[in-house]
Amino acid sequence: MPSRVQLALRVPDLAGSVAFYTKLFGTEPAKLRDGYANFAIAEPPLKLVLIEGAAGEATRLDHLGVEVGTTEAVHAATTRLSEVGLAPDVENDTTCCYALQDKVWVHGPGREPWEVYVVKADADALTKRQGSACCAAPADPAAASSCC
Repeated sequence: MPSRVQLALRVPDLAGSVAFYTKLFGTEPAKLRDGYANFAIAEPPLKLVLIEGAAGEATRLDHLGVEVGTTEAVHAATTRLSEVGLAPDVENDTTCCYALQDKVWVHGPGREPWEVYVVKADADALTKRQGSACCAAPADPAAASSCC
């Protein structure tokens, strides 16, 4: 699988957002679960993730990412990010956003969270391991800064 950029949005109306993005990109969600949807858009190559937020709030950026095809690509990204002086945070075999993933996180100068990740398998859970901020409830704004 070639790499593609991921854009994760926290949306106040998941059903309305799914309907809008289905029309905008001309494709149905690749995954639709309680409080969560994602689109694997071929053109432009994009993984669009929608995470249900609080009703009435404006849609906001949750995090950014690069989806890669293999765990080896995640490890290579980790090495490269370390070599250029960024502080990667590695998460292997983590369950996040209904998928088992290997990933590495870094933050941009404005604290925007970026992940490089591979989806290894589907999972039944929205959130990942205890104590992590992945796909946290919208009531916890600090937790929303690093989600899958």
